[in-house]
Amino acid sequence: MPTPLVVSEVAKSFTMHLRDGLRLPVVSNVAFSVKAGECVVLGGPSGIGKSSLLKMVYGNYAVDSGQILIEHEGRVVDLAGADPRTILAVRRATLGYVSQFLRTVPRVAAVDVVAEPLLARGVAPAEARDAAEAMLDRLNLPRELWQLPPATFSGGEQQRVNIARGFITDHRILLLDEPTASLDATNRAVVVAMIAEKKAAGVALLGIFHDEDVRAKVADRIVDVSAFSPRKAA
Repeated sequence: MPTPLVVSEVAKSFTMHLRDGLRLPVVSNVAFSVKAGECVVLGGPSGIGKSSLLKMVYGNYAVDSGQILIEHEGRVVDLAGADPRTILAVRRATLGYVSQFLRTVPRVAAVDVVAEPLLARGVAPAEARDAAEAMLDRLNLPRELWQLPPATFSGGEQQRVNIARGFITDHRILLLDEPTASLDATNRAVVVAMIAEKKAAGVALLGIFHDEDVRAKVADRIVDVSAFSPRKAA
């Protein structure tokens, strides 16, 4: 499928239960698509709904209306209406995500955190661990940290573990939420190169990048989320 991700007429609002059920609109009538081998960047000012939209595509946030169509194992799945089991299956095989924050099980070594997505897909432990070590090495994480839990790391070190975990698989769609925000120039360049490799492999990427230099290097198109916002950014 040349366009593995299609977002169609999506609307989202939040209900403020502590304010007598006030409904706060986030986005409405969102429509865009991402082709294989393309990196589409969500643009617009802070607070306009970019991260919320990315979480809707991943299935973390429910939508009020609309469709989020994903090509998954030869069929099209609407994540906007999918049950939790289907969403988990899509995430395991088709839809990857690199968030701004690393969430891991305490006391699990960094190399095992990175290897886990491969293990979940049936890759042999030794092969998964070798691949994880190669990713951590490429992202310049000191070898002496590989056996330590990432909760003890700096923000930039945790982000490199996060990136390694997100990029280690061959998911056909990859969501990127500020993957370079905590990185130095050297490692930002590494991530830019990794994104280029994913594009060359036919992966569809949807991301948020506040770093203008990185955005200019990776974006094929920018979707202005403010065009879909019924309110102004705070």
